[in-house]
Amino acid sequence: MGNPIKKLAGQTAIYGLSSILGRFLNYLLTPYWIDEGGGGFSTDQFGVITEMYAYVAFLVVFLTYGMETTYFRYASKDEYQSKNVYSTILPTVIFSSLSFIIISLFFSQGIANWLMYPDHSEYVVWFAIIVGFDAVTSIPLAYLRKENRAKKFAAVNLGNVIVNIGLNLFFIGYCKTNFEAGSSNWLIDLVYNPEIGVGYVFIANLIASVFKLIAVFPELYMVRAGVFIKSHLKPFFKYSIPLLFVGLAGIVNETLDRVLLKRILVSDVGLDEAMSQLGIYGANYKLSIVITLFIQAYRYAAEPFFFAKEKEKNSKEMYSKIMNYFVIVVSFLFLLVTGYIDLFKYFIPNEDFWVGLKVVPILLLANVLLGVYYNLSIWYKLSHKTGYGALVSIMGAIITIGLNLILIPLMGYYGAAWATFFCYLSMVVVSYIVGQKHYPIPYNLKRILSYSLIAVLFFSVSEFLLFDLDSSIKLMLNTVILLAYLGIAYIFERPKKIIQ
Repeated sequence: MGNPIKKLAGQTAIYGLSSILGRFLNYLLTPYWIDEGGGGFSTDQFGVITEMYAYVAFLVVFLTYGMETTYFRYASKDEYQSKNVYSTILPTVIFSSLSFIIISLFFSQGIANWLMYPDHSEYVVWFAIIVGFDAVTSIPLAYLRKENRAKKFAAVNLGNVIVNIGLNLFFIGYCKTNFEAGSSNWLIDLVYNPEIGVGYVFIANLIASVFKLIAVFPELYMVRAGVFIKSHLKPFFKYSIPLLFVGLAGIVNETLDRVLLKRILVSDVGLDEAMSQLGIYGANYKLSIVITLFIQAYRYAAEPFFFAKEKEKNSKEMYSKIMNYFVIVVSFLFLLVTGYIDLFKYFIPNEDFWVGLKVVPILLLANVLLGVYYNLSIWYKLSHKTGYGALVSIMGAIITIGLNLILIPLMGYYGAAWATFFCYLSMVVVSYIVGQKHYPIPYNLKRILSYSLIAVLFFSVSEFLLFDLDSSIKLMLNTVILLAYLGIAYIFERPKKIIQ
C-alpha cells in the first residue's frame, strides 16, 4: 500500500510544481512592477495593484462559496455519483458567476466611485470578468485534482501564468518602457495608451483568465456526462454555506488590512501618502512568499488526501504526524527568510520600499499560524460540523477588524501586520480547543510547541545578537542556525516509526 505520508508529500510536490512555480513566476512580477528604472511603478501606483487584488481574493471566495470542498466531500460518497455531483455543482457556479458579472457591469461607475477611482470604472468591469471566470474554472480544476490528473492541472495553471507574464512583459517592459524613452513605433502606438497605466497589469490578468477558461473547456463540456439533480442542491448548500463564511472570514483576515490601510490613513496623511504606505506594505507582504507558496501546494494535496484517508484505522495518528512535519517545514522556512533577509530584500529592487522590511518576520509568523490552522481545520470538514469552522473564522474576522481599526492609526502598516498575527493565533487556539471536543486528534502539543519556540529563539539570536555583524559573517552564522534547526528536528523525529 505504501507510506501514506510519503504519498501526501509526493502529491504536494506534484501539485506544488505547478501551483508553486506558477505563483512564484507571478510573484516575480512584483520586483518588475516596482522597479521604476525598468518601467515599473511608484509606491502609490503599486498601492493600486495591492488594493485591487485584495478585492479579487475576497470575490473569488464569494463566487465559489465552498463548492470546491463540497465537490470533494460528496463526490467521494458512495450514495452520490461523482459525475452527477459535478454536473450539479458546475452549472450552479456558472449561473452565479454570470449573474455577478452582469450586475457588476451595470453598477460599474458606482462601484468605482466607492473605490475612490471615479475615472477608472473599467477596473470594475475587468475584475468582474476576471473573478467570474476564475470562479467557474475552479470547479473543473477541482475535478482534475480529484481524478489525479496532475499534468493537465499543471498545464492549465502554468499556461495561465505564462500568458499573464508574457503580456506584462509586453505591455510594461516593452510598450511602457519604450514609450517613456521616446522610442515608439506602430505596434506601441496601436496598443499602448499611457493613461491606462497600472491598468495594463489588470488587462494582462483578464486575458490570462480567458485563456484558462478556454483551456478547461473539455472539463466544462463533461458536465453533459452527468445529470443536474436539483434535490442535491439542498445538502450541497447546507455543507458549503458555512464554508463560504469560513472562506470570506479567512479572506477578511488575509486581505482586509490592505483595504483598511488606505481608508484609515487617507484622512490623516492624504490619498497619495496612504496609497504609498499601502504599496510599501503590499510589496513587503510578498516576502512571505516562501511560506505562502508551500501552504498553497500543501492544501491542494492535503484536502482530498485527508478525505480519502478518513476511514482508515490509524487516520487520526497520521494527521497528528503530518502536523509535526508541517510545523517543521514552515518553521524552517521562517528561519530561512528571516536569516537571509539581506538577500531576499533584493526581491524588491526599489529601495523606497525597504523601509517596511521590519514587518516581514511578523507576517511570516502569521503565515506559520495560518498553516497550522489549515491543518487543524480538517476536523470540522470531516465531522460535517462546518458551522463551527464558520464561527471560528468569523471570530478571527472580528479580531482582524477590531485590531486594524485600533492599531493602524497608532502604528500604520505595522499595526496591520500585528493584527494579522494575533488573528491567526486566536484562531489556532480556539480551533484546537473546539476540535478536540468534537473530533479529537492526538496532536503532540509538546513537540509542536518545541519546534515553534526553537525557531523563534533562533530568530531572536539572529535578529538581536548578530545584527551588527558583517553581512557575510551573519549569513554564515544564520546558515549554521538553519542546519542546527534541521538537526534538532531530525533527532526528535528519527526514533518514531512512520505510520503505515
